[in-house]
Parts: sequence; C-alpha cells; structure tokens
Amino acid sequence: MGISRKTIAHFGALGAAGLIFAALAGSAAVKADTGTSAERRVLTVSGQGEVRGKPNEAMLSAGVVTTARTAGAALADNSKAMNQVFATLKRAGIADNDMQTSNFSVQPQYATDKNGNTLQNITGYQVSNTVNVRVNDLAKVGPTLDALVSSGANSIGDIAFTIKDPKPLMAQARAAAVADAIARAQTLARAAGVTLGPITSINESGYSEPRPMYRMAVMNGAPSPPPIAAGEESVTTGVSITWAIR
Repeated sequence: MGISRKTIAHFGALGAAGLIFAALAGSAAVKADTGTSAERRVLTVSGQGEVRGKPNEAMLSAGVVTTARTAGAALADNSKAMNQVFATLKRAGIADNDMQTSNFSVQPQYATDKNGNTLQNITGYQVSNTVNVRVNDLAKVGPTLDALVSSGANSIGDIAFTIKDPKPLMAQARAAAVADAIARAQTLARAAGVTLGPITSINESGYSEPRPMYRMAVMNGAPSPPPIAAGEESVTTGVSITWAIR
C-alpha cells in the first residue's frame, strides 16, 4: 500500500511547525537565562561593629565551710554562720531576689595514713554552703565583701562584672557594623568600576553579648574593703549586606 502525496504534504507541514516551535522555545530559553545572569550581578560585603561600655553590675559568691565530728554539729555551725552572712547582705542593701544558694553539700571526712592514702574510718563531716550575690551598685562591692568576711564567710569566690542592660550597646554595635559594610562596599564598587544599586538582603552574624568577666579573688581576712577595678566590656556583631550592582 503506498502513501499519497497529500499525506506526505501533511506530515511535512507538521514537521515544519515543529521546527518553528522548537526555534521559538529555544529563543525564550536564552532570554530567560540572560535575565537570570543579570540578577546575579550582586556585591556581598561583610561589616563588623564593636562598642565598649563600663560594667554596672557585679556577681560574687560567698559561703561558709564548717567541719565537726558529727554531721549534725557541722550543720548547726554552718546554719548559724550562714544566717549571719544573710543578715549582713540584707544590711548591705542586697535584696532577697539578688541572693541565690548555689551550692550546699555535706561530705564525710576520712582519715589518712602516713603515706596520704585515704582510710575507711570517718573522722568528721564537712558542710559547705555558698550563695551567689548580685550587686547593682559597684560602689558597694568592696564594703559588701569586707562585711561578709567579718560576718563569718570563710569562702569567697571571684567577682564577675557585667552590663545589666546591654541592649543600647547592641543597637550601637549593629549600626557600626552596617556603616562598616557600606564603606567597604563603596570602596570595592569604585575599584571595580560598578555602581551600587538597591540592597537586596541584610543578615546579622557573629553576635557577641557581654559576658561576666572575672577580675579578682578575695583573700580571707581582708583588713579593709579591697579596691575594685571593673574595667570595660564590649559588644560585637557582624552583618552581611548584598547590593545589586550596575
């Protein structure tokens, strides 16, 4: 059975239409790629910001360690001394919500032989009670420490200084980081011979809040209020900004 000229002409028309459609589709694809390439003309720059401020809050720890032949006697002695410590803190103007017990333990004490090896027989008990204290006025830190030692606290820890409300410093650090990124981007754009367009994205990274900084350890039996040097703390942050470029 043969194929008529009319059928051949029909298939030929369909083939030509397919070629035309493929050509149009290819043209559209090239145009879309060109648009995507144009959107990729961007410049991304990072900026850093740091702001320093003086601490206005101190954290310190104080406690009492007592030892006695029996656990009951050690507890009684410790409770009496700690009551004096709490009373001293209240007289110093420390609020109840600024005091928190951080450690309380009762440990048996064992005898040792002449070589320093621990034996099994118990010789007594040691009770340790420690309270963490927040001092909102740095001028009171020295007198408070002195009063604690005088009241019977025989275990004083290091002092940590920090910034109570770092939010204002955070805002300044962010503004500084953005300004740094803009300055860098302008320099790079001039050097590359391009023009900065609108900002397409801003991301914050590398943020660091003030951390408590331990400055000193107080020795037992201090004859007078120790001098306090709080120093400074810093807030740092980083930003990444992307511009369209022309």
